Amino acid sequence: MGYAFVLVVGLMAGALSGVVGFGSSIMLMPVLVYQFGPLAAVPIMAISALMANLSRIILWWREIDWRACAAYTITGAPAAALGARTLLILPTRLVDIALGLFFVLMVPARHWLARRGFKLSLWQLALVGAGIGYLTGIVVSTGPISVPVFLSLGLVKGAFLATEAAGSLGIYLAKAAVFQQFGALPGEILLQGLITGSAVMAGSFLGKRFVLQLDPAWFSRLMDGVMLGAGLFMLSHAF
Repeated sequence: MGYAFVLVVGLMAGALSGVVGFGSSIMLMPVLVYQFGPLAAVPIMAISALMANLSRIILWWREIDWRACAAYTITGAPAAALGARTLLILPTRLVDIALGLFFVLMVPARHWLARRGFKLSLWQLALVGAGIGYLTGIVVSTGPISVPVFLSLGLVKGAFLATEAAGSLGIYLAKAAVFQQFGALPGEILLQGLITGSAVMAGSFLGKRFVLQLDPAWFSRLMDGVMLGAGLFMLSHAF
């Protein structure tokens, strides 16, 4: 029953991220922590995120901005490896607290970034990629931050979804490589990640049909609620 619940949530999370480019990690992480524990949940989510990004790349392949993707990944991937190494030496309870605080704080931070309406050049994108990559190595998902970054480049709909996914793919590959190197991806966890990721991929394909119909204001409020709920769950789990 635990696996069935993870698959159902994974399907819904994949559909959500297939529409807006993020959200699967935010929805899935509390479920994975409950089912597998916080330290196992992070590498499982890394595998699932790889598969989620791959599905969006396949869906919108022709619209990827490869220059933006390269600028973001070239610094983000090594920074993510460093962040993942940092995560593996942290105490379990501290991981819970960090995840919970991150999700809660992302609610006001996301709106602050949106109000700034900043525009990034490619070299600025590379600098931002390093910071986001390091955070992704530690806190599972930085979608609420990377979304306004890629939107500031003028990318919309399919081009935004695919470019953000292609850039994030390199970051999650680096993170997964660190987990593998330090023994955090044994066969059981790898299998759990592939099972969860398959549900997320299926949901991403289902979500494509809703891309043009999404109400941005409604979704913004929904994601605020999801992030706040996920953060409070992680903090309650820690204490």
